Amino acid sequence: MKIELRQLQKTEIPEFKREMQKAFQIGSEAVYGKTETQILPESDIDRSLAAKGSAAFAAFAGGEMIGGAIVVLNKRSRHGHLDFLFVKVGVQGKGVGKVIWSKIERLYPDVKIWETCTPYFEKKNIHFYINRCGFHAVEFFNSKHPDPNDKKLPDAEKPDDDGMFRFEKVVKQ
Repeated sequence: MKIELRQLQKTEIPEFKREMQKAFQIGSEAVYGKTETQILPESDIDRSLAAKGSAAFAAFAGGEMIGGAIVVLNKRSRHGHLDFLFVKVGVQGKGVGKVIWSKIERLYPDVKIWETCTPYFEKKNIHFYINRCGFHAVEFFNSKHPDPNDKKLPDAEKPDDDGMFRFEKVVKQ
């Protein structure tokens, strides 16, 4: 499958958000069961899209959006944060996420350290970041060790939000 990664266009934002939310919802429900609660609130995506240094990308195959990512870059410190990466429901498990990540890394060769987080229950994500993309788990945020940078608003808290792994990837230059 030939995958094209390009800058997200304004007209694509509604589909991008909808598909990302659906992917995150299915992942959570696979562990916790069906819920009416929105696992990834639109406000979280909007916050990431509006962040200083933010860049959003959509992945396409055959003209269909099949995934995407949002990164936040600090060019001065050469640090990049992968806020979100998703693969459309029904397309997962085919290497799309790895292609998206590889293309993002090639777009930003000056980044020295990439960072991202994923919930503790997302075993597929943990496998993906460590075994497929070369990240290392460096911290586990939970009620006894909260993330000092988490500025979540109370209404944006997720049910069963018991912990997040923080990963780093130091890029060899």
